[in-house]
Amino acid sequence: MHDTTLGADLKQKALEPGPWYISLGGFGEILPYHDNRVTLDHSRKDKFGLPLLAFDAGLKQNELSMRKDMANDAAEMLSAAGFRDVRTRDNATGIGLGIHEMGTARMGRDPRTSVLNGWNQIHACKNVYVTDGSFMVSAACQNPSLTYMALTARAANHAVEELKRMNL
Repeated sequence: MHDTTLGADLKQKALEPGPWYISLGGFGEILPYHDNRVTLDHSRKDKFGLPLLAFDAGLKQNELSMRKDMANDAAEMLSAAGFRDVRTRDNATGIGLGIHEMGTARMGRDPRTSVLNGWNQIHACKNVYVTDGSFMVSAACQNPSLTYMALTARAANHAVEELKRMNL
């Protein structure tokens, strides 16, 4: 049996009117608001009896305005490309549902305003290093994984040097 669904038949079917559509979405930076935070919820426990994380963070006016602007720009681009019946929509999404949010353990020099020092060590506990995205207060829309890896290697090297000096 010869399958002709790929090739000429498919091209012909694609030319016929149908429920064809395209969507275009955008990502934008969430600003590093100091009041966005993650804390331990001691009133709720996981299956091991440990406190659950409590997230207190949200989109603010800058992000909501940027989302509207991205939708309008996407509609303008699609219309300029010749698409018809272009509509915008706003999918109310939360933090962490489509981009790399970060900043819950921000890095800084002052323990009153930051969790980590410049080597990714917790200010209050020098033998703990945090090298996931939480130390970075912000990233635009690029994938930050290589930055995480580079700063993890840097922190690991620092830890080894500190161990050799008997500082940890």
